[in-house]
Amino acid sequence: MKEFFVKEVYTSIICIVLSVQLSAQNFRSAEEIAADMTIGWNIGNSMEALYEYNGDIVADETAWGNPVITESLIQSVKAAGFNTIRIPVAWDVHATNNVIDAAWIARVKEVVDYCIQNDMYAIINIHWDYGWLEENCTQAMQASVNVKQEAYWTQIANYFKDYDEHLLFASANEPNVDDATQMAVLLSYHQTFIDVVRSTGGNNSQRTLIVQGPSTDTEKTSNLMNTLPTDPVADRMMVEVHYYSPYQYCLMTQDETWGNQFYTWGECFHSTTDTDHNPTWGEEDFLDQQFQNMKTKFIDQGYPVIVGEFGVNTRKNLTGDAYDLHVASREYYYRYITKAAKRYGLVLVYWDAGFVDTHQFTLFDRNTGAIVVKVR
Repeated sequence: MKEFFVKEVYTSIICIVLSVQLSAQNFRSAEEIAADMTIGWNIGNSMEALYEYNGDIVADETAWGNPVITESLIQSVKAAGFNTIRIPVAWDVHATNNVIDAAWIARVKEVVDYCIQNDMYAIINIHWDYGWLEENCTQAMQASVNVKQEAYWTQIANYFKDYDEHLLFASANEPNVDDATQMAVLLSYHQTFIDVVRSTGGNNSQRTLIVQGPSTDTEKTSNLMNTLPTDPVADRMMVEVHYYSPYQYCLMTQDETWGNQFYTWGECFHSTTDTDHNPTWGEEDFLDQQFQNMKTKFIDQGYPVIVGEFGVNTRKNLTGDAYDLHVASREYYYRYITKAAKRYGLVLVYWDAGFVDTHQFTLFDRNTGAIVVKVR
Protein backbone atom coordinates (compact mmCIF):
# COMPACT_ATOMS: atom_id res chain seq x y z
CA MET A 1 0.00 0.00 0.00
CA LYS A 2 2.81 2.36 0.94
CA GLU A 3 4.71 1.52 -2.26
CA PHE A 4 1.57 2.12 -4.33
CA PHE A 5 1.04 5.49 -2.62
CA VAL A 6 4.63 6.58 -3.29
CA LYS A 7 4.34 5.59 -6.96
CA GLU A 8 1.06 7.50 -7.26
CA VAL A 9 2.60 10.64 -5.74
CA TYR A 10 5.66 10.32 -7.96
CA THR A 11 3.49 9.86 -11.05
CA SER A 12 1.40 12.87 -10.11
CA ILE A 13 4.48 15.04 -9.69
CA ILE A 14 5.83 13.97 -13.08
CA CYS A 15 2.47 14.73 -14.70
CA ILE A 16 2.41 18.17 -13.14
CA VAL A 17 5.96 18.93 -14.30
CA LEU A 18 5.22 17.72 -17.81
CA SER A 19 2.02 19.75 -17.85
CA VAL A 20 3.90 22.91 -16.90
CA GLN A 21 6.59 22.19 -19.48
CA LEU A 22 4.06 21.59 -22.23
CA SER A 23 2.20 24.76 -21.27
CA ALA A 24 5.44 26.76 -21.39
CA GLN A 25 6.43 25.23 -24.71
CA ASN A 26 3.21 26.55 -26.19
CA PHE A 27 4.51 30.09 -25.75
CA ARG A 28 5.52 31.52 -29.10
CA SER A 29 8.94 33.02 -29.70
CA ALA A 30 9.65 36.72 -29.27
CA GLU A 31 9.82 37.02 -33.06
CA GLU A 32 6.37 35.46 -33.47
CA ILE A 33 4.89 37.70 -30.80
CA ALA A 34 6.48 40.81 -32.32
CA ALA A 35 5.06 39.86 -35.70
CA ASP A 36 1.61 39.65 -34.14
CA MET A 37 1.81 43.09 -32.56
CA THR A 38 0.20 45.67 -34.82
CA ILE A 39 0.90 48.96 -33.06
CA GLY A 40 1.02 49.82 -29.38
CA TRP A 41 -0.15 52.60 -27.09
CA ASN A 42 1.22 53.83 -23.76
CA ILE A 43 -0.95 54.60 -20.74
CA GLY A 44 1.47 57.36 -19.85
CA ASN A 45 1.36 59.57 -16.74
CA SER A 46 -0.83 57.18 -14.79
CA MET A 47 0.64 54.14 -13.04
CA GLU A 48 4.04 55.85 -12.81
CA ALA A 49 2.66 59.20 -11.56
CA LEU A 50 4.20 60.76 -8.44
CA TYR A 51 5.23 64.10 -7.00
CA GLU A 52 6.85 65.52 -3.89
CA TYR A 53 4.81 67.62 -1.46
CA ASN A 54 6.24 69.08 1.75
CA GLY A 55 9.07 66.60 1.59
CA ASP A 56 6.81 63.58 1.12
CA ILE A 57 6.34 61.58 -2.07
CA VAL A 58 2.75 61.32 -3.26
CA ALA A 59 2.33 58.40 -5.66
CA ASP A 60 -1.01 57.55 -7.23
CA GLU A 61 -2.32 56.93 -10.75
CA THR A 62 -4.22 60.24 -10.60
CA ALA A 63 -1.25 62.24 -9.22
CA TRP A 64 -0.60 63.97 -12.56
CA GLY A 65 -4.22 64.78 -13.31
CA ASN A 66 -5.37 61.80 -15.32
CA PRO A 67 -8.46 59.86 -14.18
CA VAL A 68 -8.21 56.24 -13.06
CA ILE A 69 -7.75 53.79 -15.92
CA THR A 70 -10.94 51.98 -16.92
CA GLU A 71 -11.64 48.95 -19.05
CA SER A 72 -13.79 51.07 -21.35
CA LEU A 73 -10.71 53.19 -22.15
CA ILE A 74 -8.76 50.05 -23.09
CA GLN A 75 -11.67 48.86 -25.22
CA SER A 76 -11.65 52.20 -27.06
CA VAL A 77 -7.94 51.88 -27.70
CA LYS A 78 -8.44 48.38 -29.08
CA ALA A 79 -11.34 49.52 -31.27
CA ALA A 80 -9.02 52.14 -32.77
CA GLY A 81 -6.70 49.39 -34.02
CA PHE A 82 -4.10 49.01 -31.26
CA ASN A 83 -3.41 45.52 -29.92
CA THR A 84 -0.55 46.28 -27.50
CA ILE A 85 -0.62 48.37 -24.32
CA ARG A 86 2.55 49.48 -22.55
CA ILE A 87 1.85 50.22 -18.89
CA PRO A 88 4.60 52.33 -17.30
CA VAL A 89 4.66 51.47 -13.59
CA ALA A 90 6.43 52.88 -10.53
CA TRP A 91 7.13 50.34 -7.78
CA ASP A 92 9.75 51.70 -5.37
CA VAL A 93 7.52 54.60 -4.32
CA HIS A 94 4.81 52.03 -3.53
CA ALA A 95 7.09 49.86 -1.38
CA THR A 96 8.40 49.69 2.16
CA ASN A 97 11.81 48.09 2.65
CA ASN A 98 11.60 46.79 -0.92
CA VAL A 99 8.24 45.09 -0.29
CA ILE A 100 5.57 46.24 -2.76
CA ASP A 101 2.29 47.39 -1.27
CA ALA A 102 -0.31 44.66 -1.77
CA ALA A 103 -3.05 47.07 -2.84
CA TRP A 104 -0.76 48.65 -5.43
CA ILE A 105 0.28 45.44 -7.17
CA ALA A 106 -3.37 44.35 -7.11
CA ARG A 107 -4.31 47.58 -8.91
CA VAL A 108 -1.60 46.99 -11.50
CA LYS A 109 -3.13 43.54 -12.01
CA GLU A 110 -6.54 45.11 -12.65
CA VAL A 111 -5.10 47.26 -15.41
CA VAL A 112 -3.20 44.33 -16.90
CA ASP A 113 -6.42 42.31 -16.83
CA TYR A 114 -8.25 45.03 -18.78
CA CYS A 115 -5.74 44.43 -21.57
CA ILE A 116 -5.47 40.65 -21.41
CA GLN A 117 -9.22 40.12 -21.18
CA ASN A 118 -9.62 42.19 -24.35
CA ASP A 119 -7.11 39.99 -26.19
CA MET A 120 -4.32 42.56 -26.19
CA TYR A 121 -0.65 42.34 -25.30
CA ALA A 122 0.35 44.10 -22.09
CA ILE A 123 3.85 45.27 -21.17
CA ILE A 124 4.72 46.22 -17.59
CA ASN A 125 8.05 47.72 -16.64
CA ILE A 126 9.85 49.54 -13.87
CA HIS A 127 9.46 53.12 -15.07
CA TRP A 128 11.40 56.15 -13.83
CA ASP A 129 10.25 55.57 -10.23
CA TYR A 130 12.25 58.50 -8.86
CA GLY A 131 15.28 57.34 -10.81
CA TRP A 132 16.53 54.65 -8.43
CA LEU A 133 17.71 52.55 -11.39
CA GLU A 134 17.64 54.93 -14.34
CA GLU A 135 19.87 57.57 -12.78
CA ASN A 136 22.25 55.09 -11.17
CA CYS A 137 23.91 53.05 -13.89
CA THR A 138 27.20 53.46 -12.05
CA GLN A 139 29.67 51.10 -10.43
CA ALA A 140 29.21 52.88 -7.10
CA MET A 141 25.48 52.08 -7.07
CA GLN A 142 25.57 48.76 -8.92
CA ALA A 143 25.28 46.46 -5.91
CA SER A 144 22.48 48.34 -4.15
CA VAL A 145 20.47 48.81 -7.34
CA ASN A 146 20.74 45.11 -8.14
CA VAL A 147 19.34 44.34 -4.68
CA LYS A 148 16.24 46.38 -5.49
CA GLN A 149 16.02 44.98 -9.03
CA GLU A 150 16.06 41.45 -7.65
CA ALA A 151 13.55 42.23 -4.90
CA TYR A 152 10.99 43.91 -7.13
CA TRP A 153 11.16 41.53 -10.05
CA THR A 154 10.92 38.54 -7.72
CA GLN A 155 7.63 39.91 -6.40
CA ILE A 156 6.29 41.05 -9.78
CA ALA A 157 7.24 37.84 -11.57
CA ASN A 158 5.71 35.62 -8.89
CA TYR A 159 2.53 37.67 -8.80
CA PHE A 160 2.01 37.39 -12.57
CA LYS A 161 3.64 34.00 -13.20
CA ASP A 162 0.40 32.32 -14.34
CA TYR A 163 -0.34 34.86 -17.09
CA ASP A 164 0.02 33.68 -20.67
CA GLU A 165 2.31 35.02 -23.40
CA HIS A 166 0.21 38.19 -23.81
CA LEU A 167 1.97 39.65 -20.77
CA LEU A 168 5.54 40.83 -21.30
CA PHE A 169 7.98 42.16 -18.70
CA ALA A 170 10.39 45.03 -19.38
CA SER A 171 13.45 45.48 -17.17
CA ALA A 172 13.52 49.29 -17.01
CA ASN A 173 12.52 52.42 -18.95
CA GLU A 174 15.19 54.91 -20.04
CA PRO A 175 18.40 53.96 -18.17
CA ASN A 176 20.85 56.85 -18.33
CA VAL A 177 23.99 55.43 -19.98
CA ASP A 178 26.70 57.32 -21.86
CA ASP A 179 29.73 55.03 -22.05
CA ALA A 180 30.93 51.43 -22.01
CA THR A 181 31.43 51.37 -18.24
CA GLN A 182 27.85 52.42 -17.57
CA MET A 183 26.67 50.00 -20.27
CA ALA A 184 28.30 47.13 -18.38
CA VAL A 185 26.47 48.17 -15.23
CA LEU A 186 23.16 48.33 -17.10
CA LEU A 187 23.77 44.83 -18.46
CA SER A 188 24.12 43.60 -14.89
CA TYR A 189 20.70 45.09 -14.08
CA HIS A 190 19.22 43.35 -17.10
CA GLN A 191 20.94 40.08 -16.14
CA THR A 192 19.45 40.27 -12.66
CA PHE A 193 16.03 40.88 -14.21
CA ILE A 194 16.27 37.86 -16.50
CA ASP A 195 17.73 35.54 -13.87
CA VAL A 196 15.06 36.45 -11.32
CA VAL A 197 12.11 36.15 -13.70
CA ARG A 198 13.29 32.79 -15.05
CA SER A 199 13.89 31.45 -11.54
CA THR A 200 10.23 31.95 -10.59
CA GLY A 201 9.23 29.23 -13.02
CA GLY A 202 5.76 28.58 -14.35
CA ASN A 203 4.94 30.59 -17.42
CA ASN A 204 7.84 32.90 -16.60
CA SER A 205 10.16 30.16 -17.81
CA GLN A 206 9.10 31.03 -21.37
CA ARG A 207 7.77 34.58 -21.11
CA THR A 208 9.17 37.15 -23.53
CA LEU A 209 11.33 39.67 -21.71
CA ILE A 210 12.36 43.14 -22.88
CA VAL A 211 15.72 44.80 -22.17
CA GLN A 212 16.42 48.47 -22.79
CA GLY A 213 19.27 49.96 -24.77
CA PRO A 214 21.41 52.71 -23.22
CA SER A 215 19.13 55.72 -22.67
CA THR A 216 16.83 53.82 -25.09
CA ASP A 217 18.56 55.91 -27.73
CA THR A 218 19.00 54.31 -31.15
CA GLU A 219 22.49 55.73 -31.74
CA LYS A 220 23.78 54.84 -28.27
CA THR A 221 22.20 51.40 -28.52
CA SER A 222 23.85 50.81 -31.88
CA ASN A 223 27.25 51.94 -30.57
CA LEU A 224 27.30 50.66 -26.98
CA MET A 225 25.01 47.64 -26.69
CA ASN A 226 27.39 45.13 -28.21
CA THR A 227 26.33 42.23 -26.00
CA LEU A 228 23.01 41.21 -24.49
CA PRO A 229 22.31 39.55 -21.15
CA THR A 230 22.32 35.78 -21.10
CA ASP A 231 18.92 34.11 -21.21
CA PRO A 232 18.76 30.36 -20.57
CA VAL A 233 15.67 30.25 -22.78
CA ALA A 234 16.22 30.81 -26.49
CA ASP A 235 14.19 33.22 -28.61
CA ARG A 236 12.39 34.99 -25.77
CA MET A 237 14.09 38.38 -25.63
CA MET A 238 13.32 41.77 -27.19
CA VAL A 239 15.36 44.98 -27.22
CA GLU A 240 13.69 48.32 -26.50
CA VAL A 241 14.58 51.76 -27.81
CA HIS A 242 12.60 55.01 -27.91
CA TYR A 243 12.43 57.42 -30.81
CA TYR A 244 12.05 61.18 -30.31
CA SER A 245 14.32 62.32 -33.11
CA PRO A 246 15.03 64.99 -33.96
CA TYR A 247 14.60 66.37 -30.43
CA GLN A 248 14.01 69.89 -31.76
CA TYR A 249 10.95 68.60 -33.62
CA CYS A 250 9.56 65.93 -31.31
CA LEU A 251 10.06 67.34 -27.82
CA MET A 252 11.51 70.85 -27.78
CA THR A 253 8.93 73.42 -26.60
CA GLN A 254 10.81 76.71 -26.86
CA ASP A 255 13.75 78.18 -28.74
CA GLU A 256 17.07 78.17 -26.92
CA THR A 257 20.34 80.05 -27.32
CA TRP A 258 21.91 76.90 -28.76
CA GLY A 259 19.19 76.35 -31.36
CA ASN A 260 15.56 76.68 -32.42
CA GLN A 261 12.64 74.30 -32.49
CA PHE A 262 11.83 72.54 -35.74
CA TYR A 263 8.21 73.30 -36.62
CA THR A 264 8.13 70.84 -39.51
CA TRP A 265 9.70 67.56 -40.61
CA GLY A 266 10.22 66.05 -44.04
CA GLU A 267 11.97 67.34 -47.13
CA CYS A 268 8.70 68.47 -48.73
CA PHE A 269 7.48 70.39 -45.66
CA HIS A 270 10.11 73.08 -45.18
CA SER A 271 8.71 76.57 -44.70
CA THR A 272 9.58 79.28 -47.21
CA THR A 273 8.63 82.06 -44.79
CA ASP A 274 10.01 80.83 -41.45
CA THR A 275 13.29 79.21 -42.42
CA ASP A 276 14.69 79.68 -38.92
CA HIS A 277 12.47 76.83 -37.72
CA ASN A 278 13.10 74.39 -40.55
CA PRO A 279 14.84 71.10 -39.66
CA THR A 280 18.58 70.90 -40.19
CA TRP A 281 18.96 67.20 -39.38
CA GLY A 282 17.08 64.04 -38.45
CA GLU A 283 14.71 63.67 -41.37
CA GLU A 284 13.86 60.71 -43.62
CA ASP A 285 17.38 59.44 -44.33
CA PHE A 286 18.34 59.68 -40.65
CA LEU A 287 15.27 57.77 -39.49
CA ASP A 288 15.84 55.08 -42.10
CA GLN A 289 19.46 54.68 -41.00
CA GLN A 290 18.52 54.38 -37.33
CA PHE A 291 15.92 51.71 -38.01
CA GLN A 292 18.27 49.90 -40.38
CA ASN A 293 20.90 49.82 -37.64
CA MET A 294 18.39 48.24 -35.25
CA LYS A 295 17.43 45.69 -37.87
CA THR A 296 21.02 44.73 -38.64
CA LYS A 297 22.25 44.59 -35.06
CA PHE A 298 19.28 42.95 -33.36
CA ILE A 299 16.33 41.94 -35.53
CA ASP A 300 18.43 40.04 -38.06
CA GLN A 301 20.06 38.21 -35.13
CA GLY A 302 16.70 37.04 -33.78
CA TYR A 303 16.00 39.81 -31.26
CA PRO A 304 12.91 41.88 -32.11
CA VAL A 305 13.13 45.61 -31.44
CA ILE A 306 10.28 47.49 -29.83
CA VAL A 307 10.10 51.28 -30.04
CA GLY A 308 8.53 51.66 -26.61
CA GLU A 309 7.85 55.40 -27.03
CA PHE A 310 7.55 57.84 -29.90
CA GLY A 311 5.58 61.00 -30.62
CA VAL A 312 5.64 64.64 -31.71
CA ASN A 313 4.28 67.57 -29.72
CA THR A 314 1.72 69.85 -31.35
CA ARG A 315 2.82 73.48 -31.67
CA LYS A 316 -0.36 75.21 -30.50
CA ASN A 317 1.51 78.51 -30.51
CA LEU A 318 1.42 78.56 -34.32
CA THR A 319 -1.44 80.01 -36.34
CA GLY A 320 -2.64 80.20 -39.93
CA ASP A 321 -0.52 78.71 -42.68
CA ALA A 322 2.35 78.00 -40.28
CA TYR A 323 0.11 75.82 -38.13
CA ASP A 324 -1.39 74.08 -41.17
CA LEU A 325 2.11 73.24 -42.44
CA HIS A 326 3.12 71.98 -39.00
CA VAL A 327 0.04 69.73 -38.74
CA ALA A 328 0.58 68.38 -42.25
CA SER A 329 4.24 67.60 -41.51
CA ARG A 330 3.31 65.93 -38.21
CA GLU A 331 0.83 63.66 -39.97
CA TYR A 332 3.50 62.90 -42.58
CA TYR A 333 5.99 62.06 -39.81
CA TYR A 334 3.58 59.56 -38.29
CA ARG A 335 2.86 57.94 -41.63
CA TYR A 336 6.56 57.77 -42.45
CA ILE A 337 7.72 56.30 -39.14
CA THR A 338 4.89 53.74 -39.21
CA LYS A 339 5.80 52.60 -42.72
CA ALA A 340 9.50 52.57 -41.85
CA ALA A 341 8.87 50.46 -38.75
CA LYS A 342 6.96 47.96 -40.83
CA ARG A 343 9.66 47.96 -43.51
CA TYR A 344 12.48 47.30 -41.06
CA GLY A 345 10.48 45.11 -38.68
CA LEU A 346 10.27 47.28 -35.55
CA VAL A 347 7.22 47.41 -33.25
CA LEU A 348 5.93 50.92 -32.50
CA VAL A 349 4.28 51.94 -29.21
CA TYR A 350 2.88 55.48 -29.19
CA TRP A 351 3.47 57.69 -26.14
CA ASP A 352 0.19 59.20 -24.86
CA ALA A 353 0.32 61.09 -21.58
CA GLY A 354 -3.33 62.17 -21.47
CA PHE A 355 -4.83 65.63 -21.32
CA VAL A 356 -2.38 66.81 -18.69
CA ASP A 357 0.37 66.43 -21.26
CA THR A 358 1.77 69.82 -22.26
CA HIS A 359 3.42 68.27 -25.29
CA GLN A 360 0.05 67.47 -26.87
CA PHE A 361 0.63 63.78 -27.58
CA THR A 362 -2.94 62.93 -26.60
CA LEU A 363 -4.87 60.46 -28.76
CA PHE A 364 -7.70 59.46 -26.41
CA ASP A 365 -9.90 61.24 -23.91
CA ARG A 366 -9.07 59.34 -20.73
CA ASN A 367 -12.56 59.98 -19.31
CA THR A 368 -14.65 58.86 -22.27
CA GLY A 369 -12.26 56.87 -24.44
CA ALA A 370 -13.16 59.07 -27.40
CA ILE A 371 -10.51 59.68 -30.04
CA VAL A 372 -9.19 63.23 -29.79
CA VAL A 373 -9.20 65.03 -33.13
CA LYS A 374 -6.99 67.94 -34.13
CA VAL A 375 -7.89 71.15 -32.32
CA ARG A 376 -7.11 74.37 -34.19
